[in-house]
Amino acid sequence: MSSTASGLVLGFLLATAYGAAFHLIVGGRPRKILLYILAAWVGFTLGHFIGDLIGIEAFQLGAVHLLAASLGAWIALVFSWFLSAREA
Repeated sequence: MSSTASGLVLGFLLATAYGAAFHLIVGGRPRKILLYILAAWVGFTLGHFIGDLIGIEAFQLGAVHLLAASLGAWIALVFSWFLSAREA
């Protein structure tokens, strides 16, 4: 498996775990887990690319910028939680 493919799988699994953990922490309807997982995927991806763009090398695993990507995922999760709470 190439490093790009393994990085993609790692990012997908981590972001999914972040979304599921966030849903476990904040609770809510079962449908919201889809929102949280999608937000974590988008945030993880954006965080990774921003980390690559500005050159954050801390906690890099292969091609994945774990620190920046994880931070992006958690920011997106909190943002999605805030927006979905305002709708209700």
